[in-house]
Amino acid sequence: MKKCVLAGILIIAIWACASPARTASQDRHEVAQKEDTIRIANDSLEYEVIIIEPGFNSWVNGTARGRGYYSEQFLENRNRIWVQEWNRRVLQPQQYNPNLYELQINYDPHIHYGYEVNYLIYNYFIYFQMHYKQKLGTFDVRP
Repeated sequence: MKKCVLAGILIIAIWACASPARTASQDRHEVAQKEDTIRIANDSLEYEVIIIEPGFNSWVNGTARGRGYYSEQFLENRNRIWVQEWNRRVLQPQQYNPNLYELQINYDPHIHYGYEVNYLIYNYFIYFQMHYKQKLGTFDVRP
């Protein structure tokens, strides 16, 4: 299965074997981590998209334009442009922050991923550009 991982800041906590009882803060952190991971998979097309970004899930549910606002063709066109630029930056770690551009995205414009995948990838790119003050294309981003 092909995987597409869009990862921002991933917080990994290592707990000692003899750790004390869990605190409420630790429980909230674990819940927040689960809520900030979005996984979309389609086994018949053999792809999987995983978005790991603190704050993205709440942003997409509270700030992003609703599903159906943009056409699927619009989302696909923007995603194609942004994926190309993203992958170009991944290959230039001397020029672009390798902590922001970690992995290439295997987005094939000839595959019909469906509305939901394109919607979430599009909104991740919007969130990423706004949150990290990056510009992946010539047009301005808007939520």
